Amino acid sequence: MQNSPEKAQPAVIELLAFRVAGQDYAVDIMMVREIRSSTIATSLPRAPAYVRGVINLRGMVLPILDLARRLGISADDAELARNVTIVVDHGGRSFGLMVDAVSDIITIPTDALQRPPSLTNDAEQSFVNALAVVDGKMLRILELEAVIPRPSEEAA
Repeated sequence: MQNSPEKAQPAVIELLAFRVAGQDYAVDIMMVREIRSSTIATSLPRAPAYVRGVINLRGMVLPILDLARRLGISADDAELARNVTIVVDHGGRSFGLMVDAVSDIITIPTDALQRPPSLTNDAEQSFVNALAVVDGKMLRILELEAVIPRPSEEAA
């Protein structure tokens, strides 16, 4: 039996794709805990405008972020009743991200990811980690570390 060199498989990443205010976004599927239909959140006083409130998720108080507001995208408040909540875990913290709809689970090669152009000097404000073209559409891959507020930003 002759040994033939094995072809290296390209590294791939699995993403959960979703829509926010008519735009396509995605997060690493490994950070997604579950997908829920929209639940009415209990508002918190003095919370940032993008924090819709909190819900009780099996005994855990879960903050719910309106992703359109967090990203600075205007979204029609009438659409909020149709939203889906993606529960994500990042850095030992869980949050719900309100989105319009979940569209697909996508597997793409990591070499298909492109860095977004630098448009500001403030690297901390970049909510998009990478871009990829999928089925002719530009998909924005979110940097959850930037999207999820630091503890100092959360309401008490």
